[in-house]
Amino acid sequence: MKVVALVSGGKDSCYAMMKSIHYGHQIVALANLMPVDDSVDELDSYMYQTVGHQIIIKYAECMGLPLFRRRIQGSSRHLELGYKKTEGDEVEDMYILLREVKRQIPSVTAVCSGAIASDYQRLRVESVCSRLGLVSLAYLWKQDQSVLLNEMIANGIVAVTVKVAAMGLDPAKHLGKELALLNAYLHKLKESYGINVCGEGGEYETLTLDCPLFTNARIVLDEYQVVMHSSDSIAPVGVLHPLAFHLENKPDDRSLKTQDKIHDICMQKLGSVFEVHDSLEGFEAECKPLDCTYPIDVVEHKFNVSRTNNMNTFSICCSLQDSCSADLQEDLTIVLRKTESELATFDFGWENVLYIHLYIDDMNKFSEANETYVKFITQQRCPFGVPSRSTVEMPLVEMGFSRAYVEVLVANNKDKKVLHVQSISSWAPSCIGPYSQATLHEGILHMAGQLGLDPPTMNLCGGGPGVELEQALKNSEAVAKSFNRSISTSAISFVIYCSKNISLSERVDIEKKHETILRQMKIFDSQKGKKYKTLEPVFLYVLVPNLPKRAYVEVKPILYVEDGADEEIETMTKSSCSKTSCYWGFKQESWHDSCIQKCVIPGKICVIILSITSELAAKISNDSLPADYVNNNDQHSLPKSCMEQLSKFCIYLLDKVIIDNDFAWEDIMSLRFYIPVSLQMSVELIQPMFCNALFELSQISQREVKKVEPIFNLVPVIGAGRSASSMDDLVTCELLAQKS
Repeated sequence: MKVVALVSGGKDSCYAMMKSIHYGHQIVALANLMPVDDSVDELDSYMYQTVGHQIIIKYAECMGLPLFRRRIQGSSRHLELGYKKTEGDEVEDMYILLREVKRQIPSVTAVCSGAIASDYQRLRVESVCSRLGLVSLAYLWKQDQSVLLNEMIANGIVAVTVKVAAMGLDPAKHLGKELALLNAYLHKLKESYGINVCGEGGEYETLTLDCPLFTNARIVLDEYQVVMHSSDSIAPVGVLHPLAFHLENKPDDRSLKTQDKIHDICMQKLGSVFEVHDSLEGFEAECKPLDCTYPIDVVEHKFNVSRTNNMNTFSICCSLQDSCSADLQEDLTIVLRKTESELATFDFGWENVLYIHLYIDDMNKFSEANETYVKFITQQRCPFGVPSRSTVEMPLVEMGFSRAYVEVLVANNKDKKVLHVQSISSWAPSCIGPYSQATLHEGILHMAGQLGLDPPTMNLCGGGPGVELEQALKNSEAVAKSFNRSISTSAISFVIYCSKNISLSERVDIEKKHETILRQMKIFDSQKGKKYKTLEPVFLYVLVPNLPKRAYVEVKPILYVEDGADEEIETMTKSSCSKTSCYWGFKQESWHDSCIQKCVIPGKICVIILSITSELAAKISNDSLPADYVNNNDQHSLPKSCMEQLSKFCIYLLDKVIIDNDFAWEDIMSLRFYIPVSLQMSVELIQPMFCNALFELSQISQREVKKVEPIFNLVPVIGAGRSASSMDDLVTCELLAQKS
């Protein structure tokens, strides 16, 4: 991509340019914000470094690139973490500046910045980029600051301190000193006082005088003045005011220069400086919201709609029952509109949605599905954060579903914490659109489906399914660390979607690698002295036709994030004495435990995976299932009477586990039954079986189990199971319950 670099003069913005070039991008312009008054060194700004701004003008000549500058008219007015367009805010100066760059250089598609740890700054850069249709690049984001500082110095960043404001840093001694000379001392201060060695806490600021990108000349600071802002005896504050400087030319090295690559960028002379004033008449670069008109009347259609019983957090599932369309976009539009109307019956909107499962019938039409999706779920409609999302291709049509199927997890409050990093970085895959990496709500962290993407390039890792899985788990761990957790100790469940293109031997390797990586993560954390309370998660492997980007695997973890550090956590994995009665002639058997995986946090959370294999089905069904029946994902119909018996057994066993662990059906947040299409049974046939079983349970037990609509979601799959090597269950159930 062609990139405009936001430069403050500091080491971070210069190194961010170097990293952008390293990952194949091309810096074509520089952009800088400066004070209105040239004599002023520092503004009271939460966004911009301005100390040393007098020298930035020389960056254009040093790099041979056009420099666009704007004097900061605004101030910090919108102080909430998430930014909204606010008149008079200093962020609007960045918007006007970058808008003008885009006007003069239309080929610019991305912005790079030196954000390392400040969500406040990153979110504002991302907001401006979103409005202008640009991609944010933040390759320093969440990187280890000690490693980062050493890298900068080793890679030729020559920077001097221009501001100090921390214990142990003396303006008289440390201003104007090269970073390389202060490196060891800064690490010593980190050990003594806990400072951020890259200055992310405002401990110090720098000005880059030379780096490998300065191909024409380096800056020499001849004379400066120390200006004291505070003479505090513990942490004095001082800035460096440059008085005289000059350029020292470098030998011509065409291999380093970039001018020959960017002759088409701008008609102006490279190295020119442009001052950007107020917005130009007749130019409007801000991206308009997509058309959200819905010409299709949902009343004309029949739907499959279900909702779980939990009144605090519940799932709504929706698909078309009478789709005659071959158009995925049309089906998805109708389904999303119907979902919207279902939310409205509770006086809710998309801002109440925590997570979205988007099932489509053809991953080749993913971009079309996304185009429709973003018309409904937008930043404007979700001011508290956009939902996390998993998108998977499922064999929908084969089981009688429409071409698009949506399941949303809804909360009756807006008390959620959303992690939404849109910038491309080395941290974890970016979420550029209206879907987030993770959503935390009432102690449960719902993580978006993670592919094996290399974060800085956003390309799938080569090397096969095992390599992709390893990277997907690393990406999941990076997201978990943002909430001070680890997937190796805090996960309560893993759903691993596997493409049908993976061979059986590769599936076995995936399962072994998953176990090995989680074990290594636990060992690594324990060696670093981190003490997490370890949970034993449940595992579900699902075989699907295709995944985004034609990935081999997609990992979807759910984590428990306890409220207090001293909270007692007990994971229950053993069965207890049953409190339930015998229904439909079923009674407790020792082999029932082999059907069940569960992770229970007493009084809080219950996760259950129930697996019914062909072997177990032969024990359950007293009807016409052959003793040698094996589901190998080939087309092999199952007798209707047998499926009716299996549906009752599933409900019986779920009821047993729920009641035995002091939960109730009213606590269920989500309930899915995965049915292989090889059984050749339609949704119209299967859904009433489970509905009848739930209704009969309500009648027999005298407990309210089922409402009018179904409380479960039927998901058609190629196969599913508790093991990657045997995704051949006849029925697989996934249940998540939480006490209100």
